[in-house]
Amino acid sequence: MNDFEEPSAGKRKRRVEQTPLQRALGLLVRREHSRKELGRKLKARGIEAEAVDAAVARLVDEGWQDDARFAEMLVRNRANGGYGPVHIRAELGTHGLDSAQIEAAMATFEGEWVENARDLIRRRFGESGPQDLPQRRKAADLLARRGFDGSCIRSATRYDPED
Repeated sequence: MNDFEEPSAGKRKRRVEQTPLQRALGLLVRREHSRKELGRKLKARGIEAEAVDAAVARLVDEGWQDDARFAEMLVRNRANGGYGPVHIRAELGTHGLDSAQIEAAMATFEGEWVENARDLIRRRFGESGPQDLPQRRKAADLLARRGFDGSCIRSATRYDPED
């Protein structure tokens, strides 16, 4: 071996195995997660249920994981993405949040659902909105798929752009 060769050439450094707490924290650093989602992801990585529960409980106690903060973030992101309250409530329910937590998160939304629906319609159909009955039906179907309720759909598809 000459002086210019690396002695460890060809050998890889072994990665140190992370603790369940470190893995959970690594997930939370990237984005907010609900307790249920965090537990599910850790268990999927082969971590034992007891270790997962202990790690998640510690992160909750220390303020790293907060279901209320997660729910507020999800409401804000989904509303900005053009989703309605029905869709968002259902998604929050899949994350293991109870009805009180869901309602508290929905109350943090500062906009108007009808205005969000109208914005989505403007993006899809132009500033003038749906012009004829087939376009209104397409717009209504879009809003229904996105989780807007009937009153929002009616208001958004029968509006005057001058309003």
